[in-house]
Amino acid sequence: MRKFLLACLFVLGLGFALLNFQGLAVQGDFDELVLDFREDIPAEQLQADLEAIANQYNLAARLNSEFSAEDNIYIVKGDKTLLQTLKASPLKRDTEYIEPNYIYSILGSPNDPMYEEQWNLNNINIEDAWEENQGEGVTVAVIDTGVSQGKDLKNTKFVPGYDFVNDRDNARDDHGHGTHVAGTVAQSTNNNYGVAGVAYKASIMPLKVLSASGGGTISDIAEAIRFAADNGADVINMSLGGGGASNLMEEAINYAYDKGVVIVAAAGNENTNSSSYPARYPKVISVSALDIESVKAPYSNYGAGVDISAPGGSEEALVLQETIDPSSGEGVFAGFQGTSMASPHVAGVAALIKAEGITDPGEVLQVLQKSAQKVEEDPQNHFGAGKLDAAAAVELADSGQLCWKNFFRWLQENGYLDLHFWFDGGAVMLLPKLIMVIGAYLLAWYLRYWTFPLSIGLILGSSGLFFFRGLYIYDLPQSPLRLLGSSIPELGNAISATPELNPLFASVLIPFALVALLAGHSTLKWFAIGTSLGVASCLLVSAIFSPAVWGLGAGIVAQAFLVVNAILCIGLAWLASKGERKFA
Repeated sequence: MRKFLLACLFVLGLGFALLNFQGLAVQGDFDELVLDFREDIPAEQLQADLEAIANQYNLAARLNSEFSAEDNIYIVKGDKTLLQTLKASPLKRDTEYIEPNYIYSILGSPNDPMYEEQWNLNNINIEDAWEENQGEGVTVAVIDTGVSQGKDLKNTKFVPGYDFVNDRDNARDDHGHGTHVAGTVAQSTNNNYGVAGVAYKASIMPLKVLSASGGGTISDIAEAIRFAADNGADVINMSLGGGGASNLMEEAINYAYDKGVVIVAAAGNENTNSSSYPARYPKVISVSALDIESVKAPYSNYGAGVDISAPGGSEEALVLQETIDPSSGEGVFAGFQGTSMASPHVAGVAALIKAEGITDPGEVLQVLQKSAQKVEEDPQNHFGAGKLDAAAAVELADSGQLCWKNFFRWLQENGYLDLHFWFDGGAVMLLPKLIMVIGAYLLAWYLRYWTFPLSIGLILGSSGLFFFRGLYIYDLPQSPLRLLGSSIPELGNAISATPELNPLFASVLIPFALVALLAGHSTLKWFAIGTSLGVASCLLVSAIFSPAVWGLGAGIVAQAFLVVNAILCIGLAWLASKGERKFA
């Protein structure tokens, strides 16, 4: 008895959790419904159904195209309310399915009106990377002239930073450089305004180390690096540099690196054969600049110390982001050029890599380098490991990460964490399935007997492993998954995926055969008994929710057939268990 109560509590708990989960996946938009009428209904009946739609709902159903006539696929204007109404109407028996006519669109392209001017983002294949993640949960510290949160950074997440120039908490920008850099990393995206950013769901930590004139000291920069490492930064971007090594700076870089922070810096704009400091330090990713033609920008440093290249712009094509007008403090959109613009592209992609679960800064660098577009002829090391490729980097990072984050993201992307998947035209109706399982357990309670084979039979007879019916795994055929996810009454229509139950499977015949075959086995006969009770529960629930039986229609005749066979299954289980019923 205790096992039975625990099993019921488990099923009820699962149902409660799923029913109360708010869902993570975004549901599709639609303002039309698809009515796929059965091909075998007479033309007169089809016409009568179309007239009923026109008269009852004042809607005109139309063929989707000239090619839809053979399959009887009609489209009608409608919303979620009409969808549910039609599914519960007599039209259901004449249709194979009634479902939303979802609106799909080009994947990846954001709705920011000036996005098309950002050649630099297209250059690094950012849209394919966005399909995997957008930098959620990662913090990028921008060590620069500060950051002012203009209109196109309004939706970007910020964490507390610091102004090391003026020793205050508010690290606002009084130059414009830092805000532009921060925009490349995480400009608010898909907000119907302005431009986009590389890792637009990452958080920005603004750290001001450069004054309004654009200059700053090594001591302030070193303090900012340590501040970032101590306050949760995952990535540091430094679009700054100069000549001369510093022990103080290198110690701060090593400190942050050892705490797992990825450090990215601009190679410099002197067109010389060496990266500037701090990009030159071994534990800093040094970034050279490309122009719109993906060749070295005229100003970019190259050679010693360069690790990778990224878009930095040139006079012919600047890198566009929102920044501020220093004289007024107002937000403006401006094009800049420089390795300062190239560096935040790499910092943003590093954030995407970190969001995939790779935490070690050395491994992040390996991913960036291995995924970069290689340049075969590069004798002077203009490009380092190659040209930044965001999509390839994220794909490479994702390929080796088998973790809960990826598993739940897969569930989210396929809709399994959204209640609409289970209720509104999804592959599986959750509530009826739970009722079938609970009903089967309640029927079993009357037997006053409990075994593990009985429980297995209850599940297979009532709901089966129903969640497999909605599983979509790449391009694998769905028939095996539908079979695996079907209860015994549903096996007859699992391959064809029709809503009508096969009367041979949705009856007492299979339970009777199992009982007759296993009656002499003291253990396995309880599997047959459980199956009989499970089938009974499935048939009763089907008679209420979806009384559709092949050859009997979807009306009272089908309901009567299902109810009678459910009663026969209960009687069969009762007789088969006679003499052995007792409390477990």
